[in-house]
Amino acid sequence: MSTEPDPNSARFLKACRREEVDRAPIWLMRQAGRYMAEYRALRAEHTILDLIHSPELSCEVTMQPIRAFGLDAAIIFADILPLLAEMGLDLEFVKGRGPVIHNPVQSAADAAALRQLEPGSLPYTLDAIRLSRKALAPSNTPLIGFSGAPWTLACYAIEGHGSKDFLGPRRFMHAEPAAFDALIEHLGAAVQQYLIDQIAAGAQAVQIFDSWGGILSPLDYAQRIAPVLRSIIAGIRSSAPDIPIIYFATGAASLFPTIRNLGADVLGLDWRVELDEGWDALGGPEAVAIQGNLDPALLLAPREQLLAGADRVLHQADGRWGHIFNIGHGINKETDPDNVKALVDHVQAAG
Repeated sequence: MSTEPDPNSARFLKACRREEVDRAPIWLMRQAGRYMAEYRALRAEHTILDLIHSPELSCEVTMQPIRAFGLDAAIIFADILPLLAEMGLDLEFVKGRGPVIHNPVQSAADAAALRQLEPGSLPYTLDAIRLSRKALAPSNTPLIGFSGAPWTLACYAIEGHGSKDFLGPRRFMHAEPAAFDALIEHLGAAVQQYLIDQIAAGAQAVQIFDSWGGILSPLDYAQRIAPVLRSIIAGIRSSAPDIPIIYFATGAASLFPTIRNLGADVLGLDWRVELDEGWDALGGPEAVAIQGNLDPALLLAPREQLLAGADRVLHQADGRWGHIFNIGHGINKETDPDNVKALVDHVQAAG
């Protein structure tokens, strides 16, 4: 009889399925990265693309916060934008500027010229997933794969760099509607294929990051973006029916009537909404699991305030099955790792 742990018994995966758990599992967006000395030591010798393109280094970064903090889930170390590079965009991470795309989509012809994503593309990330699953197996810690959402990817593809409001992509959506809709469909097919590939490589859950979903009007989101998201989620579920799908958008309270019907198993909340109110607006524990939603700024605050904030989130979740504790966006690079450890220990001890 096998003595290997059952991966499906992991607390995080049970919470995704809204099954009974003894406490809320905790993982943190951007839990691997610049706030950790171990990561900074690697970055002193390697660019971020070096780390992403090396399965061994990506696996090492994935494992750093698991070894340090004992979180209830790992997320593969990668980035949303190499997907665009695989489709033909010239991506560079520039010191002091962040990601830059040197040949952004500026016309219908540019959009049409993007390559289709073939199965098995981004093999370095798929290999990193395989290595990470092996490294995580002794602790039975699940591994999350991820992708950017089509709209968020389109923001960078069109703007060519970061922005506060991504006016360029919003203008393109209205000025070139046919080209924009074709681009979103094209990106949607790529995201679906990429996440299916990650699941085949060993990811036990996948998250779709829509970091810029909240800048859209409810009408534009419902008519231009949501149909592609529903198609992605349905396609993944058809290929891998037992794999939880998480959808997370920031600043998206106005979009909840549409988001609740996307079909995701878990919906993430940022800190701009009360967890209990947001969960109710998205259908409640009977309909969907919820992930969130501590303000990441509290990780920079005195310890007493941090833990009080965590207690507030836990109180709003009220022990209901299907709550996954997380922060409302990524960990800030100035965060003290001791605060991360204190938060994880506190949530795990809360029961």
